[in-house]
Amino acid sequence: MADMSFSVRVPAPLDRVRHALTDPAELTTWLAEHAEVDLPHNTYAFWGRYTPAGDKPRQRLLHADDTTLRFTWTIDDAETTTEVTLEPENDHTTVLTLSQSGMPTWEEMTTDTTPRSALQTFWALAVANLVDHLDNRPLTAQCDFTTTDMRARFDIAADPADVFDALVDPEKFSDWFGAKCEMEPYVGGRFAMGGFDVEDNPGTIVAFDPGRKLAIDLGPAGVSTWELDGSDGKTRITFVQSGFDHPPYDAWMGWLSGFAELRRYFEIKDWKNIWLSFTMPGMPEGIITIGS
Repeated sequence: MADMSFSVRVPAPLDRVRHALTDPAELTTWLAEHAEVDLPHNTYAFWGRYTPAGDKPRQRLLHADDTTLRFTWTIDDAETTTEVTLEPENDHTTVLTLSQSGMPTWEEMTTDTTPRSALQTFWALAVANLVDHLDNRPLTAQCDFTTTDMRARFDIAADPADVFDALVDPEKFSDWFGAKCEMEPYVGGRFAMGGFDVEDNPGTIVAFDPGRKLAIDLGPAGVSTWELDGSDGKTRITFVQSGFDHPPYDAWMGWLSGFAELRRYFEIKDWKNIWLSFTMPGMPEGIITIGS
């Protein structure tokens, strides 16, 4: 079993972040459909349609103090452990580090569709929404594990041409998404997250209309389609995943977490990526561009 860990910069003081992590009402805003927390009595649980294997609470609290939260999460009949630590960066920002044990290997994650294989992108999307929640910004759509309908709409305060360029320009893509991609920008061209040298089965671009539409056939994960509409500094993106054999929840949440940062990329003055680090054993070298 591999371990995953990442760190993000949260735009709020430590006490405020801890409250958002431990208050049930706040948790049901950015993390899960349902939450129950009673730290004096060692209760910390979340479940519902936005949670992998969320038919019931599956967490058991191990430790909680002012800067650390640790709990087990039984998923796919395996007991994993999640730990969140907080460290003040200054009076206004906090560095949140999350580690997750019991992860499948990188190779297993690229071929597996079990709930445990979705933990990486589940936490990425959850923490992205935590950051926007604490920054008083609109949240990104959550992943509904009870449906195969994968459609989301969100608005960006930027022109469609600029947003489209950020989607297809490899350098800009790696800035906001935090991962390398390579793309041949024409219908029939290849697309590879991580680059052509690490992707044996690249996707194929099936629609390319600058400023308006991009669609990529990703094989078993289906077709990812972005439709852009707007003018005068505003863009509405409709993002759809279709044509898959099994719902690619992990890939869906990965895109959604990236779009949260795409909105920040255009809308935050003096933008800096919230992601500070990401590590996962077995991940091919060069995919992650955070900190590069």
